[in-house]
Amino acid sequence: MRGSIIGVWDAEDEPEPDQIEKVVTRFQSAPENVACLQGILDYYNSKANWISRCFTIEYATWWRMILPGVARLGMVIPLGGTTLFFRRDILEKLNGWDAHNVTEDADLGVRLARHGYVTELLPTVTYEEANCRAWPWVRQRSRWLKGFLITWIVHMRHPRQLLRELGWKRFWGVQTLLLATFSQFACAPLLWSFWITLFGVTHPVSQTLGDPAMCLLAGFFALAEIVNLCIAMVAVSGPRHRHLTGWVLSTPLYFPMGALAAYKALHEFVVSPFFWDKTAHGTAPVTHPSPAARPPA
Repeated sequence: MRGSIIGVWDAEDEPEPDQIEKVVTRFQSAPENVACLQGILDYYNSKANWISRCFTIEYATWWRMILPGVARLGMVIPLGGTTLFFRRDILEKLNGWDAHNVTEDADLGVRLARHGYVTELLPTVTYEEANCRAWPWVRQRSRWLKGFLITWIVHMRHPRQLLRELGWKRFWGVQTLLLATFSQFACAPLLWSFWITLFGVTHPVSQTLGDPAMCLLAGFFALAEIVNLCIAMVAVSGPRHRHLTGWVLSTPLYFPMGALAAYKALHEFVVSPFFWDKTAHGTAPVTHPSPAARPPA
């Protein structure tokens, strides 16, 4: 293998035509401690069905709102599985990817940060296929959640060392991005249980902690839901995703699949932590060509 930069794409990816040029240009001007450039991921089959629309909304929120905020705060960036570009010497110094981790990219992002290296987000987009069938979606998401849980456990084996290497801010960032990503799906049904009060059913919290605590928790749940919807609305406000704006209001019906995926991930974490539940591609209809597939102007 030759070359000083190693790039990663998935087989079904459609990167923007000038992506490699942007990567090389940025690595030439970037400080030596910038070890990785992470591009933005998007979907070219967002109009295939309701799941693909919600998946595209989720991706737009993550890649265009959440991760840029994480980067500006100087937190650890959990790498995606594609559109990654590394300085080859640094990647070899860290011995590459962990072959036993089913989200080896997220693990590598943490290891880069622990060794003092920086990951930057690059303003270039790669289009891929959204998994738009319910059970394959659950299988794919369960692998991601299991990998985040494994990555968290691996790096928390020696929490004091992790704290020394990352500092307090990035240490708590790891807890939020890895552990909380799993726990928010696993514990979501506890929050959804507050909806039973709308049907006149008394919630156990009201019986044990009283009505004031019940109102406080229910209000916090409602506020969090509104904030999530507002963030998603902003994420799809650009010209590429504006057609998804009305579908944002349906996303609360989409995330219960994530809870099912979390329980599947927890089961596999115990019985088969290294099992890689592969995602089948090429089965989703392409409803329109992606911008990357069109010839440049």
